[in-house]
Amino acid sequence: MSSDDDRRHLRVSDADREATAERLRIAVDEGRLDLTEYDARVRSAYAATTYGELEPLTADLPAPPPPAPAKKPAARGTLLDEWREWLGGAIIMIAIWGTTSFFAGSLHAFWPAIPLGIWAAVIVAEALGKKEKGA
Repeated sequence: MSSDDDRRHLRVSDADREATAERLRIAVDEGRLDLTEYDARVRSAYAATTYGELEPLTADLPAPPPPAPAKKPAARGTLLDEWREWLGGAIIMIAIWGTTSFFAGSLHAFWPAIPLGIWAAVIVAEALGKKEKGA
């Protein structure tokens, strides 16, 4: 008896059944199976107990397409872009501070210095960290 014959008698797991059902779903999406045939094959897949019962369900289907490569996370902008964003935030915060001071009739404490200072420190720290990694 060959190893293929031995495999046909081995019991399948739930993961094997799920993988077969997923392959059948892909075949429907590709237009290779109609819904009636898909339904019958999926029912058979979930009822299968051995590889011998499971393998014929996808034997007439081509191998599934390879998975798409994982997308890389979006890279942070250049240092110039980060300072440009900082400047935009600074303009908005200073405009809010100026507007509230104007309508109050007196200058409020310059609160934008705190968030802008922290933001600038973070940008500088990131730039220094990148420089050390590159060295």
